[in-house]
Amino acid sequence: MRRLAGLAACAAALLLAGCAYPPAPPSAPGAAAPLRLIGTATLPPGTTYGGTPVGGLSGIDYDPAQDLYLLISDDRSTHAPARVYTARLRYTATQLAPPEFTGVHTLRHAGGRPFAPPARPEPGMDVPDPEAVRWRPGSGHFLWTSEGDFARGFGPQLRESRADGSAVRDITLPAAFQPAPGAGPRGNGTLEGLALVPGGRTAWLAMELPWRQDGPPATPASPGAPVRFTAIDVDSGRPLRQIAYQPDAVPHARRVPVGPQMNGVSEILADGPHHLLVLERAYSAGVGVSARLYRIDTRAGQDTLALPALAAATVVPKTPVADFAALGLAVDNLEGMAWGPPLPGGGCVLVFVGDDNFNPAQVTQFIAVQYLEPQGGQGRCGTTAASP
Repeated sequence: MRRLAGLAACAAALLLAGCAYPPAPPSAPGAAAPLRLIGTATLPPGTTYGGTPVGGLSGIDYDPAQDLYLLISDDRSTHAPARVYTARLRYTATQLAPPEFTGVHTLRHAGGRPFAPPARPEPGMDVPDPEAVRWRPGSGHFLWTSEGDFARGFGPQLRESRADGSAVRDITLPAAFQPAPGAGPRGNGTLEGLALVPGGRTAWLAMELPWRQDGPPATPASPGAPVRFTAIDVDSGRPLRQIAYQPDAVPHARRVPVGPQMNGVSEILADGPHHLLVLERAYSAGVGVSARLYRIDTRAGQDTLALPALAAATVVPKTPVADFAALGLAVDNLEGMAWGPPLPGGGCVLVFVGDDNFNPAQVTQFIAVQYLEPQGGQGRCGTTAASP
């Protein structure tokens, strides 16, 4: 999400405290968190791999067949093209090691050439803003989302690529996903979340912020309007179902006279065939970043596919999983979430990655936690997109 990248460049001296992204103070206590911290790891500033600057990591997924993580960069601030990395990430029950990068692949469009960077856009082709990535089961392909290139007339995108970054196809999204006067998604607030249910035939797409006709985004005084989660058939792109999800109000008001204060959905992850884990990420100038994790049942709530606006929609209930502040974590800009391999002695693991926005005041952060499955779970560690 480039909104936080913009905040990182705060020009006014008054906002420099906000640019440093200190951890937000603990929120009000809620339900007991079924998460146990394993460890954290960060990349040194200026890390490069394969001739590219490593940063802007906004999506992550794990392929157990290759024992490889896939990471996508939303880099729109350098001259490097859109790209994905592969890496190995090792952990024990009490420690997380820094990632070992194994490859970098440039994302290419259907014409076979790399997507152009922002400094050199190509006519008729969007400059992608990659945000989420998932391996497709048994195919060696992956799906990835772009928030769009609104300034040049391109809305959000869902694409499929091969492991080497070459294009397979663009998946046509419903017309309602495209921006229109007073309606549709907000620029830089679109497809932050992508989840594949077991088997990989159905994908859930999560908006970060409400569509314009649905109402305003969250503030410290109000949770604002719901955001839309849409299930699609991966092969055809046909929408199957849509639910309305209500993010929290912004947990902390800004501590400076001017500056942003926002909260939205930064990632989703399938937890069995009918549940999603939902990562909410908030930022307030002068306070910093905070994050909360929730769990929902996708069968609950109203089907909103046919609703032009969500003013009277019934939102899906959500169950608190964890407030990261309660775990004693100084979180940065968390944007990616994936299942990792189980612990050697048994135990489900979630891996998170933070987008540093190529800002020296931030870090590329990896977090591993043990996830204690709630009652009524599937008796397995969620689902990995690359597993049938």
